[in-house]
Amino acid sequence: MCGIVAAAAGINIVPVLVEGLKKLEYRGYDSAGLAVINGASIERVRSVGRVAELETASANTSAVTGIAHTRWATHGVPCERNAHPHVSGSIAVVHNGIIENYESLRTELTAQGYVFTSDTDTESIAHLIEATLKSEPDLFKAVQIACQRLVGAYAIAVIDYQQPGKVVVSREGSPLLLGVSETGNYAASDASALLQVTRNMVYLENGDIAELTAASVKITRLDGTPIERPVHVSQLSAAAVELGNYQHYMQKEIFEQPEALANTLEIVGGSKSIQPGIFGAEAVHLLEDIDSILILACGTSSHSGYTARYWLEAIAGVPCNVEIASEYRYRTSVPNARQLIVAISQSGETADTLAALRHAKSLGQGKTLAICNVPESAIVRECALRFITRAGPEIGVASTKAFTTQLAALFVLTLVMAKIKHRLTASQESVYLEQLRHLPVAVNKVLELEDEIKVWAQRFADKHHALFLGRGRHYPIALEGALKLKEISYIHAEAYPAGELKHGPLALVDKDMPVISIAPNDQLLDKLKSNLKEVQARGGELYVFADADSEIPESEGVHILRLPEHYGELSPILHVIPLQLLSYHAALVKGTDVDKPRNLAKSVTVE
Repeated sequence: MCGIVAAAAGINIVPVLVEGLKKLEYRGYDSAGLAVINGASIERVRSVGRVAELETASANTSAVTGIAHTRWATHGVPCERNAHPHVSGSIAVVHNGIIENYESLRTELTAQGYVFTSDTDTESIAHLIEATLKSEPDLFKAVQIACQRLVGAYAIAVIDYQQPGKVVVSREGSPLLLGVSETGNYAASDASALLQVTRNMVYLENGDIAELTAASVKITRLDGTPIERPVHVSQLSAAAVELGNYQHYMQKEIFEQPEALANTLEIVGGSKSIQPGIFGAEAVHLLEDIDSILILACGTSSHSGYTARYWLEAIAGVPCNVEIASEYRYRTSVPNARQLIVAISQSGETADTLAALRHAKSLGQGKTLAICNVPESAIVRECALRFITRAGPEIGVASTKAFTTQLAALFVLTLVMAKIKHRLTASQESVYLEQLRHLPVAVNKVLELEDEIKVWAQRFADKHHALFLGRGRHYPIALEGALKLKEISYIHAEAYPAGELKHGPLALVDKDMPVISIAPNDQLLDKLKSNLKEVQARGGELYVFADADSEIPESEGVHILRLPEHYGELSPILHVIPLQLLSYHAALVKGTDVDKPRNLAKSVTVE
């Protein structure tokens, strides 16, 4: 959600800024802009639409110091006057996040004579810093003073043409990192934006402020206390964020799932037994005292949590609850110091999940575990234990490989908890570990069904609604399938436990309402068959994802796609793959923007 790139270097940084914005397009945006210091002025270029338009508009621009931004509208409609950077006097500012006290700042600054030309909260930051410069002429100190008045979440980058060669950045709640290079020093919302110039990254903490020049980096806290932050060598490669031979990032990431699962499960690959230390050095001591688990997550990550609840209670015998992070922090809950708090997030910067985690900790629940794809992220840093999913960069807004690797991580947690609670025999452990090792191969076999799924997708192109059904641990997979379809094809889709069909959804079923059912060959199959008969009797068109040995015959109005093998407890991981492919190919038929669906952002870093 929004993206920042900034540079102070000894080279022309305009191509660096533009290329960095391209790498941040996946975060979601509706406008883009850049500002550079050009002699005794700020040269600013802004455009509504794609970064490619900004690239064309700035083709003749050259500078050694500048800032750039992709905006996802929160305050004010998408238009050029609301696009960043915002200018006040000699300075320009870009900002991610939301300033909660911007209205009072706007009133105060208007009274001082400042004229607002946009509807954004960010413009109040620009005018506030410019006003502060009148009494404190040093840009670094002026930004430091101004930030102390901001309430809310932000990551900002500021330049001043009266102090050329310098960029000042600060963060509170929104991600921001620095890139250290021989060509200069850089800042960005995400490491992928800076891989073009360096792999040496410095991750800023909340309350940090930094000054970048071509030759130096200075970091302090907002109170002026100097601070040293370590340099990390990013494990990302530039190739990892390239599209390659695929048509879309979503397609690429669907087909990367076998490798992503293999990398995630490498830690158990050669082991004959599962060990708590997978989650950190303190895991044995911390997990032995756990009497229940609370999972906090949003969107797709919450669906992985709902699936894990079935595993944790059935296999480990540990009570588990799942809360939508944005709801949990605003209700009165009953804290339990012996409860494990599991925060799940692809980016590790999801604002609601991070706030929910902090809320749980404020209630005295200090036993925390992060399941995340980004090792240096805020959620990982703030949890006592961690499991890094190693899915690699996920660029497509609709999450795919992050979801399946989260499921794999949660199944590992289930086995660890089952072992700690003495509910896992040696033979069971051996079988589960072998299934985990075989998982990448099993997923590859499911991906071979793509051609059959393409045929189904053609039939969805003219539909306006779809119903997804699942039972037991596959109900959350139905939720995920419905979410994927609505996210990228804009077909309205809902998911229900199949047993709830008669309690309302059956009223919607007719020949124009496709019903997608997940039908693994498990103990609930016979009951699910009865639910499918109910749909068939109302003239509904059924699309059933079954296992090879599921005895569901194909007939008029009943289409069957059989997965190569039944995979027991891990079946949800296999069954979500064809749902991802169905959504992807339905979106292709409809001609939507698969990787950047309208109104959505990849990394939701504001409430």
